[in-house]
Amino acid sequence: MTDSQSTPSDTNPSGQRYGAGIWHFATYVDRYATDGYGDPRTIIDAIDIAGTVTDLSVVDLNWPFFGGDFSNEQVKEALDRNNLGVIGITPEMYTRTFAKGAFTNPDPGIREEAHQLITRAADVVRYFGADYVKLWPGQDGWDYPFQVDHGALWKNSLDGVGRLASENPDLKFVIEYKPREPRVHMSFDSVSRTLLGIEKIGLPNVGILLDFGHALFGGESPADSAQLAIDYGRLFGMDVNDNLRNWDDDMVAGTVHPIELFEFFYTLKKNHWEGVWQLDQFPFREDSVKAADSAIEFLKAVQRGLDKLDIPALVEAQEKHDAIGAMSLVQKALFSSY
Repeated sequence: MTDSQSTPSDTNPSGQRYGAGIWHFATYVDRYATDGYGDPRTIIDAIDIAGTVTDLSVVDLNWPFFGGDFSNEQVKEALDRNNLGVIGITPEMYTRTFAKGAFTNPDPGIREEAHQLITRAADVVRYFGADYVKLWPGQDGWDYPFQVDHGALWKNSLDGVGRLASENPDLKFVIEYKPREPRVHMSFDSVSRTLLGIEKIGLPNVGILLDFGHALFGGESPADSAQLAIDYGRLFGMDVNDNLRNWDDDMVAGTVHPIELFEFFYTLKKNHWEGVWQLDQFPFREDSVKAADSAIEFLKAVQRGLDKLDIPALVEAQEKHDAIGAMSLVQKALFSSY
């Protein structure tokens, strides 16, 4: 299991641990640049690049491993030489096989295939001593009115997660919700709906991985979403990025919504939530190492700002719903910390 703290250093005096999805260091294809935004990389290539990021401690790995038929041992060797640990394993339950859904596929055989894929991923989590299996059911949902029976679809979503959690009580399963893409409407689309589902499942090892950008994209306040998940004891992980709210752009954290990101981390600190601060960024055109370094430097500034923030004065302003007074305190703390 990963610890939220690492050994303090000159570049990271707080010892806070930082992580990133390994896809941050891959190359990408979209429906326009069908030849990709760079030469293809294997997961080994991506790990070696990730290892050059200052103060990066852990990575989240897609599974099956991309770019070749690599064993756990080969991947671990690459991780070890780059002094990286594994925080989570993300099974690829959103590929062509699952185009009509994983947990919610109309074909029970495909639903079983998804279950077996994630069950094998659970063993990979055990091998690496990671914190959790991350579930991102991007193909679960619907696109058109009358396309699905909503009751049956939701039941299959909850049954799929619940079966995995009950069969693997030693592991945590985290659901990363998102409003849409690739489905027009995803089943786990918001913090509230995801919490309702988790409470319905009723198992202690199911929680939320809160993606800051997904909350923005869904019209949520990420700080409010974090508080809600914490209140129910279900915030198991988080990652940050940024966007323009109308799409999941996965831009560099802090570049568009620095104040809301600061409030998000203030909420975590206020609730004594301790965990790895992770990046989920897709630097299509930017240098992936520079993008990660830039984000981590901003997160360090956030931490320094939180240390400077006059919390008693902020609490007093919030008790009065004094927006200008609160914002003055926040801006002074954050913008003087870079």
